[in-house]
Amino acid sequence: MKYIGAHVSISGGVEKAPQNAENIQAKAFAMFTRNQRRWTSKPLTDKNIAKFKENCKSTGYDPKHILPHDGYLINLGHPEEEALKKSRITFLEEMQRCEQLGLRYLNFHPGSHLNKIDPDHCLERIAESINQTLNQTSGITAVIENTAGQGTNMGYRFEHLARIIGNVQDKTRIGVCLDTCHIYSAGYDIKTGKAFENTLQEFDNLVGISYLKAMHLNDSKKIFGSRVDRHESIGKGSLGLEPFKFIMNDSRFDHIPMVLETPDQSIWEKEIRLLYDLIE
Repeated sequence: MKYIGAHVSISGGVEKAPQNAENIQAKAFAMFTRNQRRWTSKPLTDKNIAKFKENCKSTGYDPKHILPHDGYLINLGHPEEEALKKSRITFLEEMQRCEQLGLRYLNFHPGSHLNKIDPDHCLERIAESINQTLNQTSGITAVIENTAGQGTNMGYRFEHLARIIGNVQDKTRIGVCLDTCHIYSAGYDIKTGKAFENTLQEFDNLVGISYLKAMHLNDSKKIFGSRVDRHESIGKGSLGLEPFKFIMNDSRFDHIPMVLETPDQSIWEKEIRLLYDLIE
């Protein structure tokens, strides 16, 4: 069973997210729990929390099919101590908000070295940031998103993900979200059946398919190996429809949240139907 959805708005409060997902016939959804472009946000109220849980129940969304995403300012591998501390504090707050909402996951970008420390040291900092946060929370799995490798971002190689996971102490609370646009832009071919299988096998060999907790389904505006993160609507970019056919007919992607982050929100419902129509 596939659970397809989109990253929906929380305008008016986090409790609006389940209804926004239902409105586009989504079976899963992603969301922010706060303003993603600010360091600080108002705490969730008891009313926010109760209404969110009530709305999830009434619309039929299980927490295992909801993929909250942390804020864009956080850099868990920041080379400067004060900025790293600020990122770690904010990441902990993000994780605690997920706890309050009764969620299971927090999806995040691993971090960037900013050309100020070596990449290996950056990966160690990211893992230590995760360890510190997991030690102060319970029940939430930290889900690393692979990146396109733009700028000084880490996480665009499967080896990076494996290195981070290898240094995380609680292996039961760490996972990966694979983004199709990012995979392709980072230089992993998924356009043919053979290439797709080879890439997935490499992921399994280096990271482990058991760590796959979620997917982001996005076409790419840029070409293979560009290391540029630009999402496109499904079937309208350099990936085309074929990789999504493979995903929709592969049981390894059953029962996890698979979320659109494509640029045209007005066609999300249409894209969700398109993806389900690819099932043979």
